Amino acid sequence: MIGPSSDPAELIAHLETLRSEENVAGMARFGIVTGRALGISNPDIRGVARLAKKDHLRAMQLWHSDIREARLLALYTAEPKQLTAEEARSWANDFNSWEIVDCAADLFVGARLDELIPEFAADEREFVRRAAFAMISATAVHRKNEGDLAILAWLPLIQAHSGDSRNFVRKAVNWALRSIGKRNHGCHGPALRLAKLLAESSDKTARWIGRDAVRELSGEKLMARLK
Repeated sequence: MIGPSSDPAELIAHLETLRSEENVAGMARFGIVTGRALGISNPDIRGVARLAKKDHLRAMQLWHSDIREARLLALYTAEPKQLTAEEARSWANDFNSWEIVDCAADLFVGARLDELIPEFAADEREFVRRAAFAMISATAVHRKNEGDLAILAWLPLIQAHSGDSRNFVRKAVNWALRSIGKRNHGCHGPALRLAKLLAESSDKTARWIGRDAVRELSGEKLMARLK
């Protein structure tokens, strides 16, 4: 039985028993890198994480396994308060999937490693840059007590990278803009203004980001919620 005392080898051996080749094939269709995947669903990995509990050192060791599910388990069982910027940068060097990036973004935001956002945005690697905007989205959604000015301060970064046409970047930039706009009434106006500006851009990617964000941020249900 796995638990808090389980070491990385024991946890990986347990994950191996949950392998599903059928799920691996399905994941590939969603753009998930499956070269070292076992085909275990995220809810099932979270279930293993709940049994294993938090253990930062063990999470570091799990990450180095290079197995998709072990890396997700590492992200779910790392201690945000212990995570350093240097460790986060090291993990970012291994990013090769939007799924891993988005889970890592939640952890990095929980660790309050905001200084990594502009650093990651400036990085030319597709998945590292995606991490910056996934972090902005996670900050807008999860930090309920954060001042609006701190959230709105990321809008210029969104505008600056709105022309990056790579699929996993443009979707994350769009996601960040929409998340800010949906946060509350104070954030909605500035985000919608930027979305409208981008929607009129001569750049195809920026135009797509803007138009998609305008459509969501102008929706009746959202407008009613924000009143």
